Amino acid sequence: MIPRILKWALFAAAVATAVWLYQQVKVLDAEVTSRFEGKRWELPTQVYARPLELHEGSRLARDELVEELDRLGYQRLSQVQRPGQYQLHAGAVDVATRGFRFWDGSEPSRHIRVRFGAWGITELSALDGGEPVVLLRLDPSTIGSIYARHGEDRVLVRLDDVPQVLIDALLAVEDRHFRSHHGVHVQSLVRALLANLRARAVVQGGSTITQQLVKNFYLDNRRTLRRKFDEALMALILDWRYGKHEILEAYINEIYLGQDGDRAVHGFGLGSQFYFQRPLAELKDHEVALLVGIIRGPSYYDPRRRPERARERRDRVLTVMADQQAITVEAAARALDAPLGVVDRAGQTTRYPAFMGLVQRQLQEHYRAEDLRSEGLRIFTTVDPALQSRVERKLAGRLADIEGQRNLPAGSLEAAAVVTDTDTGEVLALVGGRQARFAGFNRALDARRPVGSLIKPFVYLVALQEPRRFDVVSIVEDTPISVPLPGGRVWEPRNFDRTWHGPVPLYLGLTESYNAATVRLGMDVGVETVVDALARSATIPRPPPHPSLLLGAVEMSPVEVADLYQTLASGGYRSLPRAIREVTTADGAPLSRYPLTVARAIDPEPAYLVNRLLQEAIRSGTGRRARQLLPESWNLAGKTGTSDGLRDSWFAGFGGDRLAVVWVGRDDNAPSGLTGATGALPVWIDIMAEVRPRPLELRPPQGVQELWVEAATGLGSGQGCPDAVSLPFLRGTGPVRHGDCGEPTVMATVPAEDEPPGLLRRIRDWFGG
Repeated sequence: MIPRILKWALFAAAVATAVWLYQQVKVLDAEVTSRFEGKRWELPTQVYARPLELHEGSRLARDELVEELDRLGYQRLSQVQRPGQYQLHAGAVDVATRGFRFWDGSEPSRHIRVRFGAWGITELSALDGGEPVVLLRLDPSTIGSIYARHGEDRVLVRLDDVPQVLIDALLAVEDRHFRSHHGVHVQSLVRALLANLRARAVVQGGSTITQQLVKNFYLDNRRTLRRKFDEALMALILDWRYGKHEILEAYINEIYLGQDGDRAVHGFGLGSQFYFQRPLAELKDHEVALLVGIIRGPSYYDPRRRPERARERRDRVLTVMADQQAITVEAAARALDAPLGVVDRAGQTTRYPAFMGLVQRQLQEHYRAEDLRSEGLRIFTTVDPALQSRVERKLAGRLADIEGQRNLPAGSLEAAAVVTDTDTGEVLALVGGRQARFAGFNRALDARRPVGSLIKPFVYLVALQEPRRFDVVSIVEDTPISVPLPGGRVWEPRNFDRTWHGPVPLYLGLTESYNAATVRLGMDVGVETVVDALARSATIPRPPPHPSLLLGAVEMSPVEVADLYQTLASGGYRSLPRAIREVTTADGAPLSRYPLTVARAIDPEPAYLVNRLLQEAIRSGTGRRARQLLPESWNLAGKTGTSDGLRDSWFAGFGGDRLAVVWVGRDDNAPSGLTGATGALPVWIDIMAEVRPRPLELRPPQGVQELWVEAATGLGSGQGCPDAVSLPFLRGTGPVRHGDCGEPTVMATVPAEDEPPGLLRRIRDWFGG
């Protein structure tokens, strides 16, 4: 007989336990439902490159299309069967594109043939029986993400879009009784417990998929009895509250699959991209098996650092999949023979860290940091991945060559480069250093260094805005000059070659970059006036009007220089360099547009005159090496820049549709021994050879004519005379005196209307004026 008092004690204990358990269930139920029914994840912002557009007449070679397809993870096969594959032919490529949701609508998957000729794409033909193809956009590559402070990154997928083989593999390996248990499988727990006791170590786990989800979603990593109890109880609650479909979908998006620097890779959607650079739906059996195998220990089975261990684990998963009939025995045998197939991109949270820096700065003007980290925004940028990769490669290679040729210590030089579209201001490539794929000091944005002679075109621009006083052959004295400064000091600038050239035509002062002539001209027109021209032409801090500004004693970053020269390259229209095209929500709803905005900053006549002189600087001036190594038909325009002490080497120049700016120097600001012509210019030439700009065909405004003059004196001359050069003049201006050869000859010109060049002109033509 149990004493009555003991019965009451047991009853009280049972009641207390029941009450405690009820309270515990109530608390855990609230925690489970509040998180599972609310916002389950802080969704990172996904950042995309520009999509490659295919159309007849596009200047795209077959190899360049193949390079882009490989970059996007398309598979090359002997026959195209599904999206994400391509096939090569002589002079053609068959492609089954992936569908993609852009900011302006969805682009469906298409099966097309792209034919190529000597100058690019000649024909797009549909192979799927669909509508004729006029313009087709490939899916853009993901270049990075902006993720939460705790470092989790993921790409959400719906269970309906997950390959069945992945679901079958998960259930076969991780939880064979998932469909039948109620969140906890008692037999598995007991079996695991006995196995661990026999081995005197943790050799087997008994957690179900639901328990694993609870552990990752709600709990910490402490190994205590209380935590295991909460895990089991919460798994029961989760299974009772929600369906298997929801639980499995959450697990597929939550599970941890690896580490990429400070970024934690969660979910199979991102895991597929991280390891194979392809969407989940395109994975093969052996790739699915590797992802499933990694679940057990992402670091222990890291396929990049421990490939043998990862392969052994993958093969074990494939064997289980075959035993559980998730795949056939024949399919398992083929998969076992396949390599791991993992892409080599470890340690790269973003492909282009310098460009991503510009994107983030422009985003911060319109979005809060917390929204960028949690709302799953989709950012469509302007970067051209193919061009970006080539610029990175050419910059690093040329720096190594310069160091070798000049006996400089290896790695002592650094550089930055910016390439923009002169029609739109879009930044197509941006490199912040010779190790471009590693995040660090972003020289393209943050290295503000003296620009040297890059400022000179704006001194001459201001002068040419006064046609009653100056034209391109007005005589300027390149002789010693003393400029008084505050405090009784005197500034006496000298030419780089330590030579005085006497009276020279104005245009030679710019094309040959004569310092004394430029300072004399700048003091004549007024330093404050030059500062005003700079402020109108770019978004830069207004520099103080010190006389040394006339020779570039003003600090700018390469992006700021690109902003300044963009105004010249567009014929006097200002359009800010922009890295973002569109922003949408996670569901594709448009949020902010970053449209092309232009405003007249420089009158068309002086803008044209300066651009023609910048063409002369490449034809016969300090940039002449570019004319020797690049096609003369490109008619490029550009200017060298060198700071005092040979510390900074610059070149900025443009063709008909592309502008490139290059800086070369040392991070410690020590002299590099390089001028603009010997440092930045060779890098610029290599970059422009990859850019392949359209020829720069300047259209003279109304009231501008070309006259032949003697190159050295500026006296009137005639076509075919020795040392004669054709230069632009406003009508009613020109050389007053003529040399001994020829009669004054006016070159035939086709005047242009006062309009922005490039994109806006093409839009006007498309719509009939």
